[in-house]
Amino acid sequence: MHDAYEPVPILEKLPLQIDCLAAWEDWLLVGTKPGHLLLYRIKKDAGTNRFEVTLEKSNKNFSKKIQQLYVVSQYKILVSLLENNIHVHDLLTFQQITVLSKAKGATLFACDLQQTSSGEERLRMCVAVKKKLQLYYWKDREFHELQGDFGAPDIPKSMAWCENSICVGFKRDYYLIRMDGRGSIKELFPTGKQLEPLVAPLADGKVAVGQDDLTVVLNEEGVCTQKCALNWTDIPIAMEHQPPYIIAVLPRYVEIRTFEPRLLVQSVELQRPRFITSAGPNIVYVASNHFVWRLVPVSISSQIRQLLQDKQFELALQLAKMKDDSDGDKKQQIHHIQNLFAFNLFCQKRFDDSMQVFAKLGTDPTHVIGLYPDLLPADYRKQLHYPNPLPTLSGAELEKAHLALIDYLTQKRSHLVKQLNDSDPSTTSPLMEGTPTIRSRKKLLQIIDTTLLKCYLHVRLVK
Repeated sequence: MHDAYEPVPILEKLPLQIDCLAAWEDWLLVGTKPGHLLLYRIKKDAGTNRFEVTLEKSNKNFSKKIQQLYVVSQYKILVSLLENNIHVHDLLTFQQITVLSKAKGATLFACDLQQTSSGEERLRMCVAVKKKLQLYYWKDREFHELQGDFGAPDIPKSMAWCENSICVGFKRDYYLIRMDGRGSIKELFPTGKQLEPLVAPLADGKVAVGQDDLTVVLNEEGVCTQKCALNWTDIPIAMEHQPPYIIAVLPRYVEIRTFEPRLLVQSVELQRPRFITSAGPNIVYVASNHFVWRLVPVSISSQIRQLLQDKQFELALQLAKMKDDSDGDKKQQIHHIQNLFAFNLFCQKRFDDSMQVFAKLGTDPTHVIGLYPDLLPADYRKQLHYPNPLPTLSGAELEKAHLALIDYLTQKRSHLVKQLNDSDPSTTSPLMEGTPTIRSRKKLLQIIDTTLLKCYLHVRLVK
């Protein structure tokens, strides 16, 4: 485990009970049980994890319980579920733009902002009205019907768009409804023992679906895209995807995990959290009935340092790739982590996997050969350095390691032979920075051929 986020209090002991949240840019909307809509401006102090919090508006005109909020900053609108109907307000003035008369009796809605092939953004909305699903799209400051209503097997309790499907959680089961004109319905699996089903949209267009303390990821066909389900330490109440992390609100704390690799990253203790929302990448708010916290990301550099110490190279690599392209060290750091990853695979005796990574990286073959005992001249071998002590190999393990090396060196040899007449020197990279590399292709070929001969003899002797 490592620290990915730091919880920072934003609102404390709010006198009104919080019922929903929405956020965009520097703004946080809080919907309350009495129907007050509170708009806060949240400005981060430069260089610290402190925030200047200002109540910009307190709108009491809603005067009804605010059940759900959704901000579409691109259209400057606020979509809300008030007293079982869908209302649309201007995001800047809170003036009402429209009410969906057809959606009277609504209990839930889900919005989806799509980017069309022409680059335009298109807002779609699905509204649950009793045992029906109504579909709308936004145009000219109005919601228009997208297609006819769909009949549902029960009253939807949770739902999210999944490309051109909608994943719906009912009291007992999850279903996938295709938006293909026919409205084909696919039954997925039971909801489990949890009181409320949970469907959460993911950043890549898929959905995370909860079954008790497990979460699976589905695509628009309803097919599971992960080998294994995520296993939480309690039943999630709500979820938010902040790649590479998935953040779940549990009854007593917030838990942060990753899909690939499957890791428990961090547990953040908060007092009875209930809600979570995001204003975009790296801006996440969590709320209880009377408190709001912001989950502030720990710097990527600090996270990478922690992960490398813990030998979590795959996650460190994902984070390194997310660094700003203007960071001059980005490319070098990615390469360094990949070498550490390949070295660690070798130490775990995953020889084939290790050789594949070294081959892709263009690591100097002599540095790879040096991982093995008695294959390089002693004087040259002394010049090579490695991140950690090398594993002791013997018997069947050593034979398996030699076979992986034979495949790797055969591939490298073929590549070098094709470049033998090139005037430019060989461009291999060191496994560890500062270690010398061999630039002469002929010399490299000689070492590879000698090593291959030794490997073949060893494998033959073992057999």
